[in-house]
Amino acid sequence: MKAKTLTLVALTATMSLAHGPMVAQSDYMSSTLVQANGSLYPQDPADGMYREARQQLNRGNYERAVELFEQLRGEYSNSRYVADSYYWQAFALSRSRDRDDWEVALDLLDTQEDRYPGASTRDDAESLYMRIRGSMAERGDAESARQVTERAGLEQGACPENEDDVRVMALNALLNMDSDRAVPILQRVLGRRDECSAQLRRKAVWLLSQQDSRAATATLLDVARSDPDPEVQEQAVFWLSQVDDEEAVIALDSILMGSDNRKIQEKAIFALSQHDSRRAAESLRRYVERLDVPEDLQENAIFWLGQSHSRENLDFLVALYDRVDSRELRDKIIFSVSQMDYDEGGEWLLNLALDENESIKLRKQALFWAGQQDHLPTDRLSELYRSIEDLEMREQVIFVLSQRDERESVDVLMGIARNETDRELQKKAIFWLGQSDDPRVADFLLEIINRQIPRG
Repeated sequence: MKAKTLTLVALTATMSLAHGPMVAQSDYMSSTLVQANGSLYPQDPADGMYREARQQLNRGNYERAVELFEQLRGEYSNSRYVADSYYWQAFALSRSRDRDDWEVALDLLDTQEDRYPGASTRDDAESLYMRIRGSMAERGDAESARQVTERAGLEQGACPENEDDVRVMALNALLNMDSDRAVPILQRVLGRRDECSAQLRRKAVWLLSQQDSRAATATLLDVARSDPDPEVQEQAVFWLSQVDDEEAVIALDSILMGSDNRKIQEKAIFALSQHDSRRAAESLRRYVERLDVPEDLQENAIFWLGQSHSRENLDFLVALYDRVDSRELRDKIIFSVSQMDYDEGGEWLLNLALDENESIKLRKQALFWAGQQDHLPTDRLSELYRSIEDLEMREQVIFVLSQRDERESVDVLMGIARNETDRELQKKAIFWLGQSDDPRVADFLLEIINRQIPRG
């Protein structure tokens, strides 16, 4: 029960705290307690009242739900529903924006903890308590701030798994309340190296990444370089993609070149690709040129180089093409060059398509991506069709023309359909014309049909 509920809580904590302690509707609906119209104890004399209270809760009638849960305890003090009624009443009160209601909710949760420590809602109650305290701390309540800070401090003792989400909630509350106070506590969490805190450190990395401060960046860099847990490192490396700082680029370069963890290298490639920095691009280019790295990661780096509108990257990839033998790397280079949308790149692709020393598959691919570039004039494709003799490449030109959303391409296809002597190529042109939404095509196809019907 708790793992499911607290995971939801962790995901929605930031949004919930931004608007006070009001808990997302999914929090209580995801509880493994009874559904609104169901019964845990149908023979219990309070069953009907309990179900009615839950229905009011689901409908958003929080004041009525509060009354019913309180009435249940007054009239059915021996009911099995009493233990959980404290939590649900506190939940209904937490939806209020009234500080007095929050105080009552905290008292109810304290009472449940004292009297019914084994209640099925105790895990959810811990989370709710910390959400309310966090919101009160944001409003300047000193006692709540003390409790949040104390809970988030995470002394170096035991680290029970079932408290992770509650403690992260405390960190989240502190983060919203006062970032200057949050960062030192997050640093303490991330400074831990005991195995049981790994899950907590993973969550703390995200919280730290939301801080725009030199101290937060420095800590994130340190975590990316030295945390013993690979997943914590991966997340820190990923979030460094959002840090607009040359120090982050330097750190990512050292991680990419020095790590032997494929996942961390992959995250570093992505993070570097997000930095609009000459140093970041140089790092990716140097990585691609290495002979001792996995080919799929080289492909990844080539892809991201193509997403940058950079002549340096274009020149690098064009030169790299002749230095690599791998079909997969050449495929990726062709695609990446096409994404830069430079005239020079389009010309290179067309020349590659005409190179009979290349495999037909690569030539067709180069031609396709060249044809996707808006600056390539249709006349050039028409000239290409007339100049090449290879039937497979001519068929590819027809396909490329069919993929261009312009009037001139339809004109060329109609010319091929009308004048081509090779019946197969003629049929291909007619087929693709049939897929066009150009209004002229219908009349043209009728012309072709009439021309083919013998006159009697």
